[in-house]
Amino acid sequence: MSAPSQAIPAQPSAAEFRFGVTLVAGAGLFWSFGGTIARFITEPDPWTIVFWRASFASLFLLLFMLWHSGPKETVRMFRAMGFAGIAVAFCFGIASSCFVIALQFTTVANVLLTQAAAPLFAALLAWSAFGERVNMATWLAIAAVIFGVAVMVSGSFSGEVSPLGDGLALLITVMFATAIVITRHYTEVRMMPAVCLGTAMAAAAASCLAGAFAVTAPDMAWLVLFGAINLGAGLAMFSTGARLVPAALVALVGTVEPVLAPVWVWMFHGEVPGIRTLIGGSIVFTALVAHILNDWRRQRERRRTKSTA
Repeated sequence: MSAPSQAIPAQPSAAEFRFGVTLVAGAGLFWSFGGTIARFITEPDPWTIVFWRASFASLFLLLFMLWHSGPKETVRMFRAMGFAGIAVAFCFGIASSCFVIALQFTTVANVLLTQAAAPLFAALLAWSAFGERVNMATWLAIAAVIFGVAVMVSGSFSGEVSPLGDGLALLITVMFATAIVITRHYTEVRMMPAVCLGTAMAAAAASCLAGAFAVTAPDMAWLVLFGAINLGAGLAMFSTGARLVPAALVALVGTVEPVLAPVWVWMFHGEVPGIRTLIGGSIVFTALVAHILNDWRRQRERRRTKSTA
């Protein structure tokens, strides 16, 4: 469950840098088990799953903020979000809900590999909405990602997977891309309270749509893991670590999630991605990694230039 990166403090120490990379990698590892956990849940109503997952995630994040920052700072962070923070919460609430529902209709690989393209969709959205400059390398990466996603989605028309599932995967990507653009333009938005609010909003909406709230004891155990650990703890690790690592490296380390997620679901559930998913996903992943590495190289050159000026 990829999330918008945060601003980082100037010149973190080597120890802080290593700690940040470890936390971001750990978050990607935690998130990579989301599809596998979802496949263990037998509850047929996706809105019941959304309700419990979002409720446990929201509770975990709130308790983490109270423990980490204290009650006064937690209240201040929520108040400081403004309308931009509410918009990010809305985006995340939709994305986290659609993630659960999409898995009912398509493969884990389709959802995660499409979602991985969010940073490049964000560049396209920022260009169209705010006129941000997009260099030729980024345009090429965007074109490759669109082509790769089109290859994956084409499986919907061949009957390999449901069009609804792939459509929801695209909606998740658009929501994450929108959240990324908002957090870049409104630096007062803190990811932790925004996502806590977003999961609370998702739980409230799901409570109106769920057929029932009662689930079996095994399902409840998986739902606690799905919400509090997979989503909540993963986000807490990401939010803490991302502030200590350059944004390009955060994105690169974050690719742990889409790489490992299909592996886990294949190992535990025998879910094998279709040939179109493998081809399209390879195109998306290659374009994303090439773009991130190029961005990282340009950031290092800029820092080197500034340090010698």
